[in-house]
Amino acid sequence: METSDLRKAGLKATLPRLKILEVLQQNRQDHLSAEDVYRKLLDNEEDIGLATIYRVLSQFEDAGLVIRHHFEDGHALFELEQGPHDHLICVKCGKIEEFFDDEMQQRQRDLAQKSGFDLSKHTLVLYGECQAANCENDTSNRKKDS
Repeated sequence: METSDLRKAGLKATLPRLKILEVLQQNRQDHLSAEDVYRKLLDNEEDIGLATIYRVLSQFEDAGLVIRHHFEDGHALFELEQGPHDHLICVKCGKIEEFFDDEMQQRQRDLAQKSGFDLSKHTLVLYGECQAANCENDTSNRKKDS
């Protein structure tokens, strides 16, 4: 995404918008909260207030540049718009994995059509327990180490 993408979305390329967009691009694989963006900007010695970050993220969402997710914990997380995909979330450590499955996408469209819906967007989130050996909240790993 570039400055021209902001203009196409009807947004001026202001310094705060450019810096926030840069953080989102550098962390493309992550789902960031406004506070995460704020901390990353502070780490880069950028002086952009949290209220400005919330406002810019809302503008980006309205313009279709980012997607806002409210996963089970209710905390708003943002990611750059990357087309339709779904998520797996570990209920122990909060790890988020994105996945794309053509058959599942088609099945969702078929289900919507069968029910008389014109599907405009969707969210599919699967919750489970990751099997990562380094899962920070995996109590079974701690028992083995004791």
